[in-house]
Amino acid sequence: MNLGSKLVAEFIGTFWLVLGGCGAAAFAAVLTTSVDGGGAFNIGLGYLGVSLAFGLTVITMAYAIGHISGCHLNPAVSIGLFAGGRFPKEYLAPYIIAQVLGAILAGFLLFVILQGNPAWEGGAIAANGYGESGSPHGYDFLACLLIEIVLTFMFLIVILGATDKRAPAGFAPIAIGLCLTLIHLISIPITNTSVNPARSTGVALFSGGTPILQLWMFWVAPIAGAIAAGVVYQMFFDEDEDKDAATAAS
Repeated sequence: MNLGSKLVAEFIGTFWLVLGGCGAAAFAAVLTTSVDGGGAFNIGLGYLGVSLAFGLTVITMAYAIGHISGCHLNPAVSIGLFAGGRFPKEYLAPYIIAQVLGAILAGFLLFVILQGNPAWEGGAIAANGYGESGSPHGYDFLACLLIEIVLTFMFLIVILGATDKRAPAGFAPIAIGLCLTLIHLISIPITNTSVNPARSTGVALFSGGTPILQLWMFWVAPIAGAIAAGVVYQMFFDEDEDKDAATAAS
């Protein structure tokens, strides 16, 4: 498969991830309906629904384009795979550019659709953040930094393990999608969950204010966690046939 096809696949896949995951958060996470006697109750997706939406975008695209581009959909994933010896460095920049552009297009589409709702008054669109002004529940910078590093680290460990040639074939998309669902269940209250610089960028550009000012952290933390995972997996878990043979011979 040529590089152009891979980049189109990454563009479309990242577009779908941001549209599906952030769209669920922006449009359907909190919906209310009136009840007899006054008052209202929530009929929205909530944190669980949004978490599932992100996981489903990854599962569906992994089966759709995994055989074309590897279905990274995330600069941190591409960098982590490179750090783990699974991805060529000459593809890094093109993949990251395609991912970010796909995320930006999705963010723009969300912005346009939200303007069709007369109740929408602007502001953040499923954006990531830290501190009182950015975190959904006011978690401070250090807490948000740590959770993004640790969860991206675990995400890459799952990806590297599930796509290892020794792993059961055909199940990687399910493991990876469920892992992303779990990650969102853990950290939506903390950072609104990034673990993906493209996802954060795509909505921050149309949210303005705090999401733009805090965007740097949602590049630094996921990339740091991904690099650490790549190094750890390659060091401790990768199969080394030559080393194994030498050990057996001795």
